[in-house]
Amino acid sequence: MSDVLGAKTILHPVSDLTKAKAVYTALLGVEPTADSEYYVGYDVAGQHIGLVPGGQGGPVAYWHVTDIEGKIAQVTEAGGAVKEAPKEVGHGRRVATVTDGDGNVLGLLQDK
Repeated sequence: MSDVLGAKTILHPVSDLTKAKAVYTALLGVEPTADSEYYVGYDVAGQHIGLVPGGQGGPVAYWHVTDIEGKIAQVTEAGGAVKEAPKEVGHGRRVATVTDGDGNVLGLLQDK
């Protein structure tokens, strides 16, 4: 049985959170389920779409896992590299990013 629960979260870095919120609300056809000055999130069709200030790079898909440290160990042993170590982002949720051999960013997310 896999310890990967699927890529259920996609975060989009945006340069103007207010403008991006208007566009994504129109695109998705729903109001945000999380709306703050540092994060806007939508839950649509089993996916979570998040907008984060920063505006650099493209969207990152976050693979939900049951053991973030274990998954990082497996990925780095296979040739990947840690980009951002695991950190708590609230409500027991931890996130990290790793890269593959080509520099593609892969997000990892573990809920309590």
